[in-house]
Amino acid sequence: MKVAFTTRDSDSINAHFGWASRIDVYDVDTDGYTFVETLEFTGDLKEDGNEDKLEPKVKALHDCTLVYVSAIGGSAAARLIRNNITPVKAQTEADDIQDVLIRLVETLNGSPPPWLRKALQKSQPRNFDDDFETTEEEILV
Repeated sequence: MKVAFTTRDSDSINAHFGWASRIDVYDVDTDGYTFVETLEFTGDLKEDGNEDKLEPKVKALHDCTLVYVSAIGGSAAARLIRNNITPVKAQTEADDIQDVLIRLVETLNGSPPPWLRKALQKSQPRNFDDDFETTEEEILV
């Protein structure tokens, strides 16, 4: 799964989602994590009420499952959730990206909490066979 981090320095989760000019993206699985890319955004990102600044970020994160932020506004969080991207608020702006990645890999190898299992399920593409199997099981029960 792809996981994104709003950051000012590529070390800590220290940027507000709406104001972030950089978002680092990693590929994470049970074997570890790999840096994928840094997404960069320009323009007047600090302007409150400027909803137009959110759309490019949401589009750029379309294939991410999680995005870690230091803070996020309600409309931005709603947009991410509507696009099956789960925002996760860092405990502090000092939260180290590498530490979070290590804990995330450990969690994936153990028993992920319900919110993470739900996020992982949302990131999986659904197809007709999935719906058919569920329907068939419901009928047989």
